[in-house]
Amino acid sequence: MSIPAWSFSSIKLFEQCPKKFYHLRVARDFKEDDNAEHLLYGKRFHTAAEEYVRDGTPLPEHFKFVKGALDSLKKIPGDKYCEFEMGLTENLEPCGFRDPQVWFRGIADLLIINTETGEARVVDYKTGKSAKYADTGQLELMALCVFKHFPDVKRVKAGLLFVIANAFPKANYSLEQAPVLWQKWIRDHDRMKLAYKTNVWNPKPSGLCRKHCVVLSCPHNGRNG
Repeated sequence: MSIPAWSFSSIKLFEQCPKKFYHLRVARDFKEDDNAEHLLYGKRFHTAAEEYVRDGTPLPEHFKFVKGALDSLKKIPGDKYCEFEMGLTENLEPCGFRDPQVWFRGIADLLIINTETGEARVVDYKTGKSAKYADTGQLELMALCVFKHFPDVKRVKAGLLFVIANAFPKANYSLEQAPVLWQKWIRDHDRMKLAYKTNVWNPKPSGLCRKHCVVLSCPHNGRNG
């Protein structure tokens, strides 16, 4: 079974439950509701933020409460890239997002590169109502990609901008940390690779199974009857 390029979201889904991952990403016999209101809201915000930062397009009235935060980001010195796609090969070399040899894919909602200082900023927008369980792993992977795609960058300041929860969890990364950080992610990927190789996708029951999982065929799902 061939292994497609992975991303932060795919590795987290696999960690949450290999069986759910199999049905959503491999067999594709179940799928999430892409039209769920919270997902649509997030997509609309990302588009509005991209157009405001990149083109100066006025924010829709219902997103103007974030204008101050976005203006602060716009004032940071450096070249700004919105929804910037990055790919890496298995040898951790930079490549195009859709190149045949792409091994990892990541998208930075906002990337600011300051070549004069050797510093980058990575911002990921979040529209969830709470930042209590914020996972900065996504920022870590984006920083690792930035180091590969922009060799002049030696430091990355990153943050998750929770626009509704009014929170901004941050993390800083240096180029010297990269080898150790990659070891962790490669170990996580190796577990996913083993599942593809053996075609074994064990369920990982949790408190979300009975009412929230879309994989109705799973015995741990409370809505499969």
